[in-house]
Amino acid sequence: MQTRRRRMRSRANSGAVSYLAIPAFLAIYLVVGLYRPVPLWVAGLYLVVSVACFVFYAVDKSAAQNGRWRVSESTLLLLGLAGGWPGAIVAQQTLRHKTQKASFRSAFWGSVIVNAVVFVACFSPLLYGVLAG
Repeated sequence: MQTRRRRMRSRANSGAVSYLAIPAFLAIYLVVGLYRPVPLWVAGLYLVVSVACFVFYAVDKSAAQNGRWRVSESTLLLLGLAGGWPGAIVAQQTLRHKTQKASFRSAFWGSVIVNAVVFVACFSPLLYGVLAG
């Protein structure tokens, strides 16, 4: 019993740590914005896709519990890659969904990193100059 509690506490702590990615990205967003203004629609895109991503996770969780058609993992990952990963993190932790399967978690965090790198490449003045010139 004690081992199970310890395992559950460890999972809860690692889940809480995943929330740190959101303020870390916000800091990146703000720093990049100091050097080159980021259009407001970009923040709106992250917000809208995050809400949609949360909804897709909720639908998938409900389907899993009720034996219905599931949302594919590739759909969840693509929504995260498109900017919905903050909503995915909130959904994963509040719904306790898609937090156990190691291959999904690895792919998810890979998509978060790719999204952040693409954001910086698109809006960072250093990389923007390389891409534009």
